[in-house]
Amino acid sequence: MFPDFLPPTASALTEGTSIEQASRIQRLDVPTTLRDRPVSTTYVQQGTGGTPILLLHGFDSSVLEFRRLQPLLARHQETWAVDLLGFGFTERGQDLSFTPSDIEAHLYGFWQAAIGQPVILVGASMGGAAAIDFALTYPEAVDKLVLLDSAGIGTGPVVGKYLFPPLDYFAAEFLRRPGVRNNISYTAYFDKAFNSEDARCCAALHLECDRWHQALISFTKSGGYPSFKSQISQLTIPTLIVWGEDDKILGTKDAAEFLRLIPNSKLVWIPCCGHVPHLERPNTTSRQILAFLE
Repeated sequence: MFPDFLPPTASALTEGTSIEQASRIQRLDVPTTLRDRPVSTTYVQQGTGGTPILLLHGFDSSVLEFRRLQPLLARHQETWAVDLLGFGFTERGQDLSFTPSDIEAHLYGFWQAAIGQPVILVGASMGGAAAIDFALTYPEAVDKLVLLDSAGIGTGPVVGKYLFPPLDYFAAEFLRRPGVRNNISYTAYFDKAFNSEDARCCAALHLECDRWHQALISFTKSGGYPSFKSQISQLTIPTLIVWGEDDKILGTKDAAEFLRLIPNSKLVWIPCCGHVPHLERPNTTSRQILAFLE
């Protein structure tokens, strides 16, 4: 049912959308400028026609984050979700580092190898910061931009630069604890019923992949994504900002700031919704995205 590179605990998935998304995960060897050998990259592709949509997940997450949104978008046009370098089920080779610039180079390699035409770039949380970074560097590759409760206004976790062994390992292990992850998941939702066992399994499955600790530590020590406030006005492409009215992870102030800073932008609020509208209100979120694309 599932690809053999997924951990055995994938068998604990119970919801239909989760099982379907996991069963669709594929691998592609992506040439990049990061090393001579390609990077084995995991992705999900669904749908045909129209301008391709490319979905970027949040921090310490995977393509499973789009298990509810991607099928809805794919009914209308070609839709991709990819595991960013250092995250999800994409390879974390010993000869790789995992800074934002490395993530950008890998994403460009994936775009070239798999899609090769301008995309609708959709970024959720940290994936929003990755999308902004990519659109600023490769504007020719991005037709439109969608930000879902996006990072990119504030700075990354600067404290990570000062994590030295063995504190870095212990910090990663702390984040790995089920209780800690459950608390984060609980906070992300407005409707706490969404914090199910299946949701927690989706959020933790990639933790069993090789070198999860090392990649997380490397990314955190890099400082994560910086603030793009001084550059974001350079984004001239049409941009949709989608934000949960009850976001307790990033709050709601950044939504208005994105609207103010991005010249050709529109802000849509999702009521009764927390930090993850694509998981908590996928039908509303997909309708807003598709209406924006039309």
